[in-house]
Amino acid sequence: MKNKAALYGLLAVPVVVYSHVSFSATITPAEKKDCAAAYHKFCGEFGLESAALRNCMSRNGRSLPHNCIEALIDAGEVSRSEVERRRKSGK
Repeated sequence: MKNKAALYGLLAVPVVVYSHVSFSATITPAEKKDCAAAYHKFCGEFGLESAALRNCMSRNGRSLPHNCIEALIDAGEVSRSEVERRRKSGK
């Protein structure tokens, strides 16, 4: 139960989604499924895999759903350590 609570705590984590990492060549199926709503809600005007999209997702990191954050971590778009660092710093 503690792990589940910790994972849900990530929902409030502001994430620099695409900075300080090497970018994936393509969007993964998990990113498509788990980040589609966030993309359309916050950043739909930006092209996929663009710098503008990366910046937009970064600015909206606090609002990204947990499953999207996990998909981005799994895809190598952001590291778990960066997510944790930002969670601890409150940024």
